[in-house]
Amino acid sequence: MPGTDTAGSGGPDRAGDQRGAAGFDGGPLLLGVRHHGPGSARAVRAALEAARPGVVLIEGPPEADALIPLAADPDMRPPVALLAHAVDEPGRSAFWPMAEFSPEWVAVRWALAHDVPARFIDLPAAHTLAWGTADTPASASGEEELGPGQREATGAVSSDVRGDPLAALAAAAGHDDPERWWEDVVEHRGAGDGDALAPFTALEEAMAALRETGEEDERDLVREAHMRLQVRAARREFDQRVAVVCGAWHVPALRRRAAVAADRALLRGLPRTKVDTTWVPWTHRRLSRAGGYGAGIESPGWYGHLFAAVDRPVERWLTKVAGLLRAEDRIVSPAHVIEAARLAETLAVLRGRPLPGLGETTDAVRAVMCDGSDVPLALVHDRLVVGDVLGAVPERAPAVPLQRDLARLQRRLRLAPQAAERELELDLRKETDAGRSRLLHRLRLLGVGWGEPAASRGSTGTFRETWRLRWEPELSVRVAEAGVWGTTVLTAATARAEADAVTARELAEVTALAERCLLAELPDALPPVMRILADRAALDTDVGHLAQALPALVRSLRYGDVRGTGTRALSEVAAGLAERVFVGLPAACAALDADAADEMRSHVDAVHGAVGLLADVGTGADAHGDLRSRWRTVLRILSGRDTVPGVVRGRAVRLLLDDGELAPAAAARLMGLALSRGTPPQDAAAWIEGFVGGGSGGGMLLLHDERLLALVDAWLTGVPAESFRDVLPLLRRTFSAYESGVRRGLGELVRRGPEARGSVTTAGAGIPGFAAGLDTGRADAVLPVVRLLLGRGDAGEDGAGRADAGHGRGSRGDAGEDRAGRGDAAGCGEAGAAARGGGAQGRARRMGEAVCAAGVGTGTERGRGGRPGPGAGEDDLVGVDG
Repeated sequence: MPGTDTAGSGGPDRAGDQRGAAGFDGGPLLLGVRHHGPGSARAVRAALEAARPGVVLIEGPPEADALIPLAADPDMRPPVALLAHAVDEPGRSAFWPMAEFSPEWVAVRWALAHDVPARFIDLPAAHTLAWGTADTPASASGEEELGPGQREATGAVSSDVRGDPLAALAAAAGHDDPERWWEDVVEHRGAGDGDALAPFTALEEAMAALRETGEEDERDLVREAHMRLQVRAARREFDQRVAVVCGAWHVPALRRRAAVAADRALLRGLPRTKVDTTWVPWTHRRLSRAGGYGAGIESPGWYGHLFAAVDRPVERWLTKVAGLLRAEDRIVSPAHVIEAARLAETLAVLRGRPLPGLGETTDAVRAVMCDGSDVPLALVHDRLVVGDVLGAVPERAPAVPLQRDLARLQRRLRLAPQAAERELELDLRKETDAGRSRLLHRLRLLGVGWGEPAASRGSTGTFRETWRLRWEPELSVRVAEAGVWGTTVLTAATARAEADAVTARELAEVTALAERCLLAELPDALPPVMRILADRAALDTDVGHLAQALPALVRSLRYGDVRGTGTRALSEVAAGLAERVFVGLPAACAALDADAADEMRSHVDAVHGAVGLLADVGTGADAHGDLRSRWRTVLRILSGRDTVPGVVRGRAVRLLLDDGELAPAAAARLMGLALSRGTPPQDAAAWIEGFVGGGSGGGMLLLHDERLLALVDAWLTGVPAESFRDVLPLLRRTFSAYESGVRRGLGELVRRGPEARGSVTTAGAGIPGFAAGLDTGRADAVLPVVRLLLGRGDAGEDGAGRADAGHGRGSRGDAGEDRAGRGDAAGCGEAGAAARGGGAQGRARRMGEAVCAAGVGTGTERGRGGRPGPGAGEDDLVGVDG
């Protein structure tokens, strides 16, 4: 129940009720519990069966009394929670969760099964939710500003005994693990000597002693005053015995005699607000501390098993674990289960425990079923110890109209909420999948994050979507909050989109909203959003904002065909936005520092991709084609202006080269100018970063174009020593984006030196980067492997073939004359270390340091048995360490 009780903060909530035989003296039957404790739940059931009260009073919000009969509905399946939220501000809310093993749930079900009235007696939620917002004195503690349900939902606890009385009791008993101590004294023991009230008596005495050691909490005093008034009213109304099920911490206060006037004085003047209550589904994950909810239990799945198991709980648990591991393709036999059970019992005896607990069973599973590994054990903890159990509530439970419309859509689209995370692949050409996509996008607009888009593995087409779904209990609150926008998902999403467009501060926010409106298929929201977009675009003069807004706008045009949405207006706005970017971009690229230049380069990349899409989709193809040619003109301007940062100039040259608008010879000339001796080393390094950096295939460009690689090599060897270390981090960042094979190939080319590169990248009369003829020696080297794969050839032949395949440079073992290894570190280590001759050695070291990105390897690594070449000293083996 609420986190202001012991359970909510993780402490023991079992309270003693009666003192010995005085339990049946005619006073109220006070049953102190630990929230979500299976031992407390069993004890409550036994006590109610023994006492047979005439009314059951339960800690909880009185506004939910009308919801109690729903607990007997066949469609009600715990874990569930009572949700109370302010009518005028649904975000102000509180939960009172109940699992199957919660004492409160057991008490409610017992009362309904025996036709006994049941009522909630805690402080009304109308006061709880208003307490933190009214102009009332607030404590300096953050916890003191939370109501009971809110404190439970956030997991706030105090640092004193009230915050965790279970830990205080365990420490007093000499135990350092409160959960383990609680299992031993409560969960693993029965009522004892036939007295169903004995556990409650002992715990009441313990809680009374603990309460004497600390200061009273003001909110607890107010809540307990309200509970006492409700107990008195019930005793006057009913002739039979009154049973009270509440947190153990409150039992001494309810036992204490207090004047009615004093209790009423504590409640006088409390702030209040109008609230609505309902049942909502809950999950085991949200009952655990690991899930961020301070319910006082770390293992709801284990506790649920203890409560449901009729006998032999350890053996039944280990059988569940074996089934889970088998489902994950691990070899687990019945013998493993038997040995794990024996080991758990032995550990319990050695540790002096009455029965094996979760700790013993976990240790046994790790040793016997998981071979000592914690990897499969983590799966057991996630799936079983915590679990993904999701409760359910009946359709007739109160709900806001938006929630009912959402439930109707979920049934129609066969998209049931699930607590476990799962991936959903959608084909938008199918009506059902298109409807699911619309629903998920509309919910995201409303702030209900049931699903998040994920990258599609099977296809990159616009007709496919991948979603990652998981239903969390808090989403019920988000749905209630979204109810202010409309009574259906469609109308609410439309209203929310229009409101967001008005309040958006940046142009990019409006364009992103337009894209989301298209994805969600909100035809009524798109026209006003487009009007606001056009107005903002006309007034915004920041080229960076315009460049940020254009890609999302152009991406939206792709959805017209598959979703059947008209995009003519969107196309016109995008074309106008592109025109303004073209005009302002050259001037905006002047006088930028390094960070601004990097950001502008990303804008140039985004605009380039957007213009390419804009020329291929939508209407007005001629105008869009003209946009492409005009954009290329802008790129030429950027590539030739000295006032533009090197990283932007280099990127412009690369984009023109990739589009075929710039000949390789012209690109080499521009690179030569950028890397000339008159250019500061930092600017030249930035130009290289823009041209071949960013993981955009620049490594392959250098690998297959000897002229460009030679320019970079020559520039790098000419950088003054005092400037080399300044440019080295930038160069390493550039080369670190390449794949390991590309880095290895570049390192190999650099190691050979310019004289020997022709064997791989000879320009000659053929294609640049390729030799004029076929290298039969290199081709023959793969024949042994091919024979082995085809099963045609023996080991001797294969070995001989490998020995002979020296690639025209000698055997692989002779690494001093050949390359020094072929592992991931080979190209990097040898590029920085092995070179023959004085000048070549320095060139190889410089280029090797640049090529070897962090984490690739050091010059001392030998790859596959290689060794450093002759003449490579310790100073040359710099690798990535510089």
